[in-house]
Amino acid sequence: MEISAGGRLEVRITAADVGKRVSVRRLSDPGDSVEKFTDTVGVLTSWDDGVLLITRKSGEGVRIPESSLVAGKVVPAAPARRRGPAASYEELALVAARAWRPVESERLGEWELRAAAGFTRRANSVLPLGDPGLPLDEALTVVRRWYGDRGLPAYVQTATGGEGTQELLCAELEGRGWVREVTAELWTGALAPLADRAEGTGVVLSREADEAWLARYRRKGVSEVALKVLGSGPSVWFATVPGAGAPAAIGRCVVDGRWASFAAVEVDPAMRRRGLATTVMAALARRALDEGASAAWLQVEEDNAGARALYAGMGFAAHHAYHHYREPAAGDAGR
Repeated sequence: MEISAGGRLEVRITAADVGKRVSVRRLSDPGDSVEKFTDTVGVLTSWDDGVLLITRKSGEGVRIPESSLVAGKVVPAAPARRRGPAASYEELALVAARAWRPVESERLGEWELRAAAGFTRRANSVLPLGDPGLPLDEALTVVRRWYGDRGLPAYVQTATGGEGTQELLCAELEGRGWVREVTAELWTGALAPLADRAEGTGVVLSREADEAWLARYRRKGVSEVALKVLGSGPSVWFATVPGAGAPAAIGRCVVDGRWASFAAVEVDPAMRRRGLATTVMAALARRALDEGASAAWLQVEEDNAGARALYAGMGFAAHHAYHHYREPAAGDAGR
């Protein structure tokens, strides 16, 4: 924390620092039996009526009365990454968007409105990279009308915890009654070490998701729209480990320049803990290396402890968190 020449802690932030990454220390609540300090690091997203709102990397908002502050300072915009390929949030957001295309999209300034008959939130949400060209309230009105015309709820996909992420937009949405329904993380890692982790023998690669692959895919009743989304991307590969009946394991990879994405890695529950997920990803990684990729990314949900342990063991690390905000119910909109 900031310590003055006289040895005292100092608060060196003001409301003018909204939008910056800060580190603050505050006293515990007066009602606590033992007085203690609590530290919070994140983006200062508002400072109104004597209360600071700090958004942590996970997207969690922490409200802190300014009267409880004992120290505070602005810190670098993003923490140094210790491993994994360097990339900005915008680069990864665009790569991720190209790997999971909607069947319909429309521009609203620098925002992209995406729809795919409700198949996954990613393909049915706004990707707000930049300025919509309208004041926020007007832009959100357009968004809600666009999705309403298609019989879909309006979602906005945002991100926190990385360079150039959208903590301020998250706070604005929450202030207007939009509800965060899902939080996940995007992880990155080097591709070559992944390719070396297993032989990949017995894995069949294809450009299309055939009936066998779909039989193992956890989203049942896949429609024509879903097949279009699954098959979208610059260079798409589907991996299958044949099994008795449905495949023993499957996976999907999209190669896009230096990046290779991994998704839909699923294993027959009766055959888990045999390295099949690693085998599938290694086979896809080798194909991606052949096409010139060098870095990898994937998405994992917060509560999927097994997948997080698996990917961490492969050298992946969290880059940023992303969230889907759903429009407020009629009459519930905030300011």
